[in-house]
Amino acid sequence: MQSGKRNTKGSVVVESFRKRLRLSLPRQLFNGKQKYLTLGLDDTPGNRQIAEAKAKEIERDIQGNILVPGTFDYTLNKYRPESFRLVEAEKSEYPISLNEIWEQFIEHKKKISSPSTMRFQYRVFSNYLSKLPTHDLEKAVEIRDWVLSNIPPESAKRFIVRLSACCDWAIESQIITNNPFKGMSSKITIPKSQKNDDGEINPFSVYERDLIIEAFRSNKFCSKYSRVKHSYYSDYVEFLFLTGCRPSEAIALERKNISSDFRYVTFDCAVVLTDNGLAKKSGLKTQEKRKFPVNQKLKPILERVCEGKNNDDILFPSPQGKTYIDTGNFRNRVWKPVLNGLGIEYRKPYQTRHTFITLALENGLDAKDVARLVGNSPEIIYKHYAGNKRDLFVPEF
Repeated sequence: MQSGKRNTKGSVVVESFRKRLRLSLPRQLFNGKQKYLTLGLDDTPGNRQIAEAKAKEIERDIQGNILVPGTFDYTLNKYRPESFRLVEAEKSEYPISLNEIWEQFIEHKKKISSPSTMRFQYRVFSNYLSKLPTHDLEKAVEIRDWVLSNIPPESAKRFIVRLSACCDWAIESQIITNNPFKGMSSKITIPKSQKNDDGEINPFSVYERDLIIEAFRSNKFCSKYSRVKHSYYSDYVEFLFLTGCRPSEAIALERKNISSDFRYVTFDCAVVLTDNGLAKKSGLKTQEKRKFPVNQKLKPILERVCEGKNNDDILFPSPQGKTYIDTGNFRNRVWKPVLNGLGIEYRKPYQTRHTFITLALENGLDAKDVARLVGNSPEIIYKHYAGNKRDLFVPEF
């Protein structure tokens, strides 16, 4: 008999269940049915000695049962004081493990997803899954805690979203009846990088901005084997630079958000990550909506992306069609290679917003007007941008 693990056939195992000790009895004694003898003892070193002594006593009687029939007491009354009780194995709510469901889920996704999606998204998630300390669906909270402790926050949230989607699919497929990851991702808050700290506002110069836009339009650093050319995203990238909107606001835009005369863009929604993947939500981060005036540089882009679209069509759809751009995929597979190819210091696409704000201030736009254009408060613009828009100098009085 070894505490906490099963060894030879007929052995009695001391286990800790919910911080209390119990004895796991051999299945062959009860026609293959698992039964436990609960001891009513906390899991402490002293109590484990008591439990192990009781386990050895039962094992001796089991062995004696072979030579001397009747030695083992099948009623177990011989082995338990009043505090002991016999319980049958608790039936798990989940008849299948997470990794088994995931394998079936992946096979399902292969039928409806592109090879690149499977290679760049689900291969990563499968790798995360293989490292989990348990695949027991009853331990979903333990899985979540491990994920949050071992995977970067944004990736951790995406992974939990995919696990929830996997379980939703398993429910639809009548494999399980409950999703233990349901709602978990919405409670995971990604720590805000100090976007408004001086050190985090690192805008591109006009020269860098124009190099980036041109590299996208010309596919300068796009692999010849790439299924989706970088130029597919060129209007999206230039739109970010020319409006200073948040990427989540840009990818939520539909044809109806552009006025018929192409004079205004109305931002009133954002795309967020939910349990069911990317979804549009009404309202913006700091306001319900805002109108952005279109200049002559932006107008031809809007005319181009609106051509042939109906009111509810996404303005900047993903390459897969009528779905939203996955900003994580875009950043890693497209944005990063372009910046690396140009030899430009890496900065996240969100810096397009900082670039617009900084250039607007440097070109004489009042901080209050810039705040209205980008949906920030004037205080934020004054504190984090206006005060740093030019080098300080001491005039000669």
